[in-house]
Amino acid sequence: MGCQAASGTPINCFALVNYIPGELGRFLNQLRQELVTGCHAQSHVTLLPPRSLRANPAEAWDTIQAASESLPPFDVTLDSIEVFPGTNVIYLAIRQGYNELKSAHSSLCHGALDNREAFPYHPHVTLAQGLEPEYVDASVDLARHRWRQYTGPRSFQVNDLVFVQCTNTDDWLDLEALQLSSVAVPANSL
Repeated sequence: MGCQAASGTPINCFALVNYIPGELGRFLNQLRQELVTGCHAQSHVTLLPPRSLRANPAEAWDTIQAASESLPPFDVTLDSIEVFPGTNVIYLAIRQGYNELKSAHSSLCHGALDNREAFPYHPHVTLAQGLEPEYVDASVDLARHRWRQYTGPRSFQVNDLVFVQCTNTDDWLDLEALQLSSVAVPANSL
């Protein structure tokens, strides 16, 4: 996700992400490109997986803005390389920040953003998807090797949210963005 100059026509498919910044983000972008030739998606953690909207995007954005008032920034630490069974999606598991992401997903997934999701929400950072089955094991080995070699930071802060829209060519357009407030009080702590 995350495309500066996308081709294609926007479709009714939206998501909410936090792009991974700095050295860690650059490393993950390069790893994604190495695992999936031609991948130009920016590394990110997804708070709301892709979904069709029954409301218009402006209403969805209003819902995001309202819900984000109770979401303070939080840290995420990445852990090991894993694979989702059945889909063969290769991903980085989340050690710290998992519960905060689950809570944020729950607080955002209502009203204009309510949607029956294909899979239960499982916070992670996707590294590769859509691989032919015969390439999955070698790609997992390569990803694990690169992750072991990487000596930079393995944590980042979720401090902004980006509302994105997919196109019919599977590119993603950044529509809106907001900063989370460090003075926000999580709704579950009231």
